Amino acid sequence: MGVGESKIWIDPTQMVKATEAMTRDDVRGLITQRIVRKRKDMGHSRGAARILHAKKRVGRKSGPGKRTGTKKARSKPKEQWQSRVRALRQTLRETRNDKQFKGNYAQLYRQVKGNHFRGKKHLLQTLGVESK
Repeated sequence: MGVGESKIWIDPTQMVKATEAMTRDDVRGLITQRIVRKRKDMGHSRGAARILHAKKRVGRKSGPGKRTGTKKARSKPKEQWQSRVRALRQTLRETRNDKQFKGNYAQLYRQVKGNHFRGKKHLLQTLGVESK
């Protein structure tokens, strides 16, 4: 059957037949009669695998020797977007009270959120305000 002794199951009700089997041919007969069977292999627990992968992920192989590019180049898209949006919103607040301000604040605020402006310079250009 290609497995070890611990993987073999013998039907307890047919134990007499199993003990009487002397030759390999007799054992083969018991296998065909399903008196002797191979136990199923145990699967791997997904929970254990998740724990293992989580441990590997955190802070491993991320030292200075592994890094290529500047910090800005390696930063995540969401973090880049957040920092840009915060800067743009601050600029909007500052320019809102200026006499040069042209535009609807609420609409511009939503455009900032919707990733309409490339950066601060682009926003000020749209507002018609000279960059500070």
